[in-house]
Amino acid sequence: MGIPGPTHELKLLADPTRAQIMSLIMNSPDGKQLVGTLAIELELRQPTVSHHVKLLLNEGLLRREPDGRNVWYSIASDQADWIAELLHGVDETVMADGVLDRIASDLAGRFAGTFAPETVERYVRESYALLADQARITRYLPSRTSRFAADRLSALAKNDLPVGKRVPEVLFVCVQNAGRSQLAAGILRHLVGDRVRVRTAGSEPANAVRSVIVTALDEIGVPIGGEYPKPLTDEVVRAADVVITMGCGDACPVYPGRRYLDWDLEDPVGLPIARVREIRDDIETRVRTLLASLDLNAG
Repeated sequence: MGIPGPTHELKLLADPTRAQIMSLIMNSPDGKQLVGTLAIELELRQPTVSHHVKLLLNEGLLRREPDGRNVWYSIASDQADWIAELLHGVDETVMADGVLDRIASDLAGRFAGTFAPETVERYVRESYALLADQARITRYLPSRTSRFAADRLSALAKNDLPVGKRVPEVLFVCVQNAGRSQLAAGILRHLVGDRVRVRTAGSEPANAVRSVIVTALDEIGVPIGGEYPKPLTDEVVRAADVVITMGCGDACPVYPGRRYLDWDLEDPVGLPIARVREIRDDIETRVRTLLASLDLNAG
């Protein structure tokens, strides 16, 4: 979903120096900074920083607080929420190794006895790279890296489970993993809960699920949860019993023993909500037909 905030102000913060200034102010212990301190932190001349601060102040994004000879600058309280959300995405673009180490350590405990810590760490770092580079995801990157790595590892582990303990797995694949596949996955999860393992992926993933998709699902009482676009990887295809593609061509590899379906559906990108509802309802009909064909007694 998009970050709120007036268009002009968003463009103002697109400048990396101004974004860094706002981030330094927001992350300071008391929520305020001096221009001189900002100049030292950014390794810039003080007049340069003053110029950027003045622009932010004139647009109402900063508040000026004189204190004797000093002038402190803080984030305007009525702008703080959307600025914090925007800067959260900017700050997460590059994650420290310590964060990846923690994720790897946590997942190594979770998958102890199944995968060696070295394998878990490799998947964590690879998942981070896929999300940051291929999918261009910047928001909530630590938590999404953890979830993506865990999902890939659980898919990899599926083949070691006894047949009687497996549940059917369905993989929905579309180009951006932000529309059709998310509609199908949300509806299937809603109908069957944990009796079917549902995954999604994209051949060219976007950086967020489209807001119109969230709205279309919400209208029929289906939550999107914490879903996000993610790249298509080999292990999730291998783990799937049914692979359903939606306009992504030959991007999905074919492995023996899996059922492949191709649903010819219009891409909802840029369509009005009325047309998206029609696509949603078409997908729901297809999902219910698919559901009738699945062996839900497995496991």
